[in-house]
Amino acid sequence: MRRVAKLSAACIATAALALTATACGSTSSENDSPSSSSSSDGGKGSIKIGLAYDVGGRGDRSFNDSAARGADKAEKEFGGSIKELTAKSSDTEADREQRLTDLADAGYNPIVAIGFSYATSVDKVAAKYPKVNFGLIDAVATAKNVDSITFTEEQGSYLAGVAAALKTKKDHVGFIGGVDTPLIKKFEAGYAQGVKDTNPKVKVDVQYLTHGSDFSGFASPDKGKEAASGMLDNGADVIYAAAGSSGNGSIEAVSGVKGAWAIGVDSDQYNIQGLSKYKASILTSMVKNVDVGVYDFIKSVKDGKPLTGNQIYSLAKGGVGLATSGGFIDDIQTQLDAAKKKIVDGTIKVKTTT
Repeated sequence: MRRVAKLSAACIATAALALTATACGSTSSENDSPSSSSSSDGGKGSIKIGLAYDVGGRGDRSFNDSAARGADKAEKEFGGSIKELTAKSSDTEADREQRLTDLADAGYNPIVAIGFSYATSVDKVAAKYPKVNFGLIDAVATAKNVDSITFTEEQGSYLAGVAAALKTKKDHVGFIGGVDTPLIKKFEAGYAQGVKDTNPKVKVDVQYLTHGSDFSGFASPDKGKEAASGMLDNGADVIYAAAGSSGNGSIEAVSGVKGAWAIGVDSDQYNIQGLSKYKASILTSMVKNVDVGVYDFIKSVKDGKPLTGNQIYSLAKGGVGLATSGGFIDDIQTQLDAAKKKIVDGTIKVKTTT
């Protein structure tokens, strides 16, 4: 039987947007500690998995949920337990370091830090706990006992750009980034290049929801909806959002405009139950298989051969790609396959910055 320990109080339902109602999960780790969890150690040979989520946590229907699927698969296959802690938009470096320390002190091993914002804290905490195996998503650590799990987001986003350029009727598309960071810039750069390589006449609008250390742009569906509505009003008819749960608001906005398309991110959002009422407007999703990276790492620890260094999940390795659910890109699959082949064989060099 699956056992997942949540450290937060019960989920608070919000009526502001149907999209903002997330699965029950921690929204803050403040005043919580691993000892407050009901999670058990599992049976003999089981594994205790610690998850430190990015802002939005389990239930964001995107990035964090993809990581959660990988941990859930490992927990189901290997037995044991999962402990979950979730970042807040207001987190300081000390908060992130304490979150990882709490998991390590409680005996969780491996511990997976989900998101680039944990990069510094993972290095600090990993050095203090050399016998604990840490996984870090979307950044490269220096500590020897860390498996850095990174992806070529720009390559998958290039294909999303090709799809957008082929599907737009107005020669006008948009990109919404959750937070203006180097990681999200990779999504933007690949997308814009894919659009322009396919049809130079297509205009690409770009908007970021927050900047600097304000990570609320990854968990503000209302901001995503407002940004997408503005782009739609300005003439865009295909919008790609790389913005965590904020992208859910973008998808909602697009669904209200006939002939417009949304491109999802990280998870195959067409198949996400909480977004089912909007799936007819989800052209495709740039799937980033965080679940595979998380599962591979946990399995390596379970097998006694922990992965370390930087594992790069590329387009060639199936780390990123476009979802085909809904059949909306079936008519352009030949062009997409051709673009993918050129990326894989090196004919197309995808940029990571604009």
